[in-house]
Amino acid sequence: MPVVWLILIVLVLAVLGFIAGRMRVTTAGGARPHSLPNYYGWNVAMKVMVPAFLALVIWLLVQPFVVDGKVTGMIDEAAIPEGSTLGLVMSDVRRVADGLDLAVSRGLMTADSASSIRTESTDVRDLLANAGVALGSNVSPQVLEAAQAYRGMNHTGNLWMTVVVLALALGGLAWAVRETTLEFRARNAVEGGVRILLLAAASIAILTTIGIVLSLIGNTVRFFDLYSVSKFFGSFTWSPSFGGGSELGIWPLLWGTFYISIIALIVAVPIGLFAAVYLSEYASPRMRAWAKPLLEVLAGIPTIVYGLFALLTVGPLLLTVFGRDGLGWMQAGTAVMTAGVVMGIMLIPFVSSLSDDIINAVPQSLRDGSYGLGATHSETIKQVILPAALPGIVGAILLAASRAIGETMIVVMGAGAAARLSLNPFDAMTTVTAKIVSQLTGDADFASPEALVAFALGMTLFVMTLGLNIFALYIVRKYREQYD
Repeated sequence: MPVVWLILIVLVLAVLGFIAGRMRVTTAGGARPHSLPNYYGWNVAMKVMVPAFLALVIWLLVQPFVVDGKVTGMIDEAAIPEGSTLGLVMSDVRRVADGLDLAVSRGLMTADSASSIRTESTDVRDLLANAGVALGSNVSPQVLEAAQAYRGMNHTGNLWMTVVVLALALGGLAWAVRETTLEFRARNAVEGGVRILLLAAASIAILTTIGIVLSLIGNTVRFFDLYSVSKFFGSFTWSPSFGGGSELGIWPLLWGTFYISIIALIVAVPIGLFAAVYLSEYASPRMRAWAKPLLEVLAGIPTIVYGLFALLTVGPLLLTVFGRDGLGWMQAGTAVMTAGVVMGIMLIPFVSSLSDDIINAVPQSLRDGSYGLGATHSETIKQVILPAALPGIVGAILLAASRAIGETMIVVMGAGAAARLSLNPFDAMTTVTAKIVSQLTGDADFASPEALVAFALGMTLFVMTLGLNIFALYIVRKYREQYD
């Protein structure tokens, strides 16, 4: 059964359970129920949905790993063509399995024949082409056999998933309706369940972080098995070569990342902070009503548009001033300064909007006390409001810095692709994120260090941003103590 239909069935059972639970106490005579009728309905609905959906999510996450592991064990190393990898063979297996399902759904063959077809009896490639699945070469017997096993395991797993999910939903419905009595504390049960759901929602960030780390660690370890750690962190040259002899030193990429980010923050922080001070302390309500939304429009512009702006407008403009016809410092439009300026423009609404909210959150009593002591408006802003809002402003700057470090499109289109160590802001450079994209673009062999280095770069960037967040949290807590 398709997952969408399964979800709809569970939702229908939950609605029926809500109605049944509510009617069971409203139609019962005698004593007054412990809770309101809606609590009894929600108690039944939650006990229908929560176990069923939890089992569904776990099943959908676990089944692909189990099936892939079993099918991968069926493929011998001798069946892998020369120049190919096990991952590519498994991609063919999945495409063939999907093609067989498509052929069955279109009536080109029966389910039994899809499980028993052999390459000796028919041209499987032509059959799959009629079903709309194009393959680059003929299907080998072992790939077809693995695809049939893959298809069979998935169908069996989906069948058992449907049985288990529906059984849990029906069981929860029967259990909840049976316990619905006038004495049952439905409100306590519902509030306890909601508390657990809120705890699970709050844990998503932690679980996501753990998932990111685990997804990076494995391939990072594989990379360092092939390439020396000392060379990765000790070399100042970035020169990947799939023909061998690669030098994969990370320092030119880190330097480009921080250089561009620093220029972006130099542009964004003063402008954004001054804009926030004006909007919160000086602007009239009418001016604020249209100026702040207009400023925040910058945050909604796609980064590819900023990249085009850097490539077509800012780069040539800077080249006119600092190029050969001007000061002679700039050789091309793609440079650190180009990407930094455009990225700074992109970061202005992050700094201004968050800083404006933080400044407005400063208690009015602090302002009134400053005015009562004879301070002017500007002195109150400098001596009272900004120090009180400093923790939030640091958080806004941190958010802007994290956004700058993780930016890719502006760097690719505005800064160039050269990995070099240079102090000249008018030279072309690149960043860690841009190189991650370039190393994983195309037909990269994931068994080579030139492809696996992308995961090491990602892991390094993750650790550095985590350290930046911890440092910023320390600063925020230190200054916050002065105003508690």
